[in-house]
Amino acid sequence: MGATDAFRARPVRPPGRASDVPGGLLDVLGVAAGVLDREGRIVLWSPQAEQLFGWSAAEALGEHAARLLVAEEDVDAVLQLFAEVMGAGETFAVVFPARHKDGGTRLIEFRNVRLEDRHGDFFALGIATDREVLRKVERDLALSLGLVTQSPIGLAVLDTSLRYVMVNPALERIYGLSAEACVGSTVREVLPRADTGAIEAAMREVLATGVPLLDRFAVGHEGGGAAEAQAQLVSYYRLEDPGGRILGVATSLVDVTDRHRANEEARRRTALIADASVLIGTTLELEQTARELADVVVPRLADVAAVDVLDTVVDGDRSAAPEGRGAVFRALAVAAADSAAASDAVRAADRPGQIAKYDHDRLVTRCVTTGRPVRVPRVHAEDLPEIARDDEAARLLARAGLHSYLAVPLIARGEVLGALDLKRIGNARPFDEDDAALAAELAARAAVSIDNARWYQRERATALTLQRTLLPQRPQDAAGLEIAFRYQPAGTASRVGGDWFDVIPQDGEKSALVVGDVMGSGINAAAAMGQLRTAARTLSQLGLDPARVLHHLDRTASGLDQMIATCLYAVYDPRSGRCRVANAGHLPPVHLRPGRPPALVDLPAGAPLGVGGVPFENTGVDLAPGDGLVLYTDGLVETRDAAIDARLEALLAVLDDAPAGLEATCDLLLTSLRSDNDQDDVALLIARALPAVPPP
Repeated sequence: MGATDAFRARPVRPPGRASDVPGGLLDVLGVAAGVLDREGRIVLWSPQAEQLFGWSAAEALGEHAARLLVAEEDVDAVLQLFAEVMGAGETFAVVFPARHKDGGTRLIEFRNVRLEDRHGDFFALGIATDREVLRKVERDLALSLGLVTQSPIGLAVLDTSLRYVMVNPALERIYGLSAEACVGSTVREVLPRADTGAIEAAMREVLATGVPLLDRFAVGHEGGGAAEAQAQLVSYYRLEDPGGRILGVATSLVDVTDRHRANEEARRRTALIADASVLIGTTLELEQTARELADVVVPRLADVAAVDVLDTVVDGDRSAAPEGRGAVFRALAVAAADSAAASDAVRAADRPGQIAKYDHDRLVTRCVTTGRPVRVPRVHAEDLPEIARDDEAARLLARAGLHSYLAVPLIARGEVLGALDLKRIGNARPFDEDDAALAAELAARAAVSIDNARWYQRERATALTLQRTLLPQRPQDAAGLEIAFRYQPAGTASRVGGDWFDVIPQDGEKSALVVGDVMGSGINAAAAMGQLRTAARTLSQLGLDPARVLHHLDRTASGLDQMIATCLYAVYDPRSGRCRVANAGHLPPVHLRPGRPPALVDLPAGAPLGVGGVPFENTGVDLAPGDGLVLYTDGLVETRDAAIDARLEALLAVLDDAPAGLEATCDLLLTSLRSDNDQDDVALLIARALPAVPPP
């Protein structure tokens, strides 16, 4: 095969036409080739040369190359270089403006080398490419190499058998492995702790389809040398040469571990704040609110948490602890993670309910006097006396392994109420500024609930004291009646109401029986109840019938700042054995008769007191000896989840099986009907007619 035949044995595909011939960089450059004889005449001419210069092979073969392609002013210099190549065998490279068939010129990069055939004849091989195309390829290559070597993004190239052929420095750092350890190895060998099955499946999918997979989030121990779990955004791309031949797959890894950790921490903090808004302040109990705060922060923020308030705050003094002096705290709650070390720290804390004084040099005292967080990121032995209550507590904290401390003030409505005291023992991370900000946010939310709870408790205690003062401690004896009564305030989740009862002796051995309920709660309701009770006692002494008494009470209630109340007023005459009853919107009494089932007294409902202008009616009820009346307020029977008719039936059922004694009956009613229903206060009054006493 001659030289010409050898060059023609590998045809170059026309542009834009598919071929099985692999392409490459030479096709991108469009490198033109030609062979010259000793005289410089063209003896071989490639299709790329025709594309570059415009001359066909038929037009170029046999022509003197310098005369055909070189401008007149450059011919002598080119001929001189050609002579050196052919004479001494040197290679020359030059950039010069070549002539094009269309009459124009273009700058080309040209190389010329001497060839020798088996007969000892010399030829010159000339290769050329468009200088702009070459410079663009060089720039792209330099850019690619710069990106690969200097990019902070991890980059790797794997061949079609999924073996590494290139790893950049950034990926070396991410993997914790050198490029030499990766090149030639499989994915499974480089990433022994990763989900290599999924990784290889993704790579094969990209190789098969050519569709890249972008920004796939992954968390795990990727590299063989990576010590901690890493978060990455991984992308896969298929690599092809300019001819479309598949070379392999490239992967890029963006290390987003810090961002992932920051996002996880932000989500954790947001979730903690969200939980706090739901879990803290579910009741108006001071101690319960403090326990809820401590339980929320352990173990997600601290291993041990204590909630302490200033003792003066609990007593109602709004003055803060003065600077330079100690502070007296009342411990409300302590919570700890489940560990032996934490138990030592709990023993070092004040027990809930305990009152303790901390000197001015203690950190918790500084926290409440300045109203600012106090943080000790790394606790040393010399810090413990400033944290602990005394030497024994300091010893326990040292044994527990306390290594980080944080105290934040509980501030509500501009007043420092106390402090949230946090300690880390098992959690190795020291408290940082973000932890302090989060603790302050939680403390601020909880402080409002704690403040509400303490003011509620004070108001409730005041209202309860007022109500108990206004209620009869022991009703006066009623002629011809046996009396039993109970008053039970609302549970701790509710406020004191305006329920009352009374037994009022009248002239002629008559007795007035009264129960009432002022709508609303708190001090105002208790005060209104006191005014209505006083008015009822005054009106009762006038001997008015029940309907007239309610008429006057209605007028009294109308002047009590829009207060509304229900009331049941009855007058019993033991001489006639008859009871006259009038109702102002109250629940009907129960008529008890031996040997017969209890029954609700059929009364006109009437309008509540304070509505005004509605007449009231009297109803007569006969009470034989042994008969009784049960008067009660709605707190005994009403619930949120049952109809009132059903609850009244339950009342009758309890009374149907009641013991003979009235005191025992009162207890039975409260335990049976109030066990899960303490949202309102209850006034209960039971009267039973006694046999007439014959005159002496």
